[in-house]
Amino acid sequence: MVTAKKRSALQDVVTREYTIHLHKLVHGRSFKKRAPWAVKSVVAFAQKAMGTQDVRLDPKLNQELWSRGIKSVPHRMRLKLERKRNDDEGAKEKLYTYASYVPVTTFKGLQTTVVDAE
Repeated sequence: MVTAKKRSALQDVVTREYTIHLHKLVHGRSFKKRAPWAVKSVVAFAQKAMGTQDVRLDPKLNQELWSRGIKSVPHRMRLKLERKRNDDEGAKEKLYTYASYVPVTTFKGLQTTVVDAE
């Protein structure tokens, strides 16, 4: 029996850009819950994509989610997810994810890309 070694990719500090399709995530949700649900969906997406439970949203991302009101959430949104080291003393996790908004003119042909560290 072969036992595969698990390499923890979570230790890597990385930045990626994703396009998230919010329209399908809030479909069928009642109007007064759409924007709050979209915020929760972005957090859930970031947790799944980056593998961290601690997700922090940029205030500009929150403003963009709420820019058209509670019931008219943008159909798609481009996100920059950065997995960073947590330097707090009593931190439960070693890493956290910082999600920020990336303005784009069109979503046609965009792929998930790894952004080089600046």
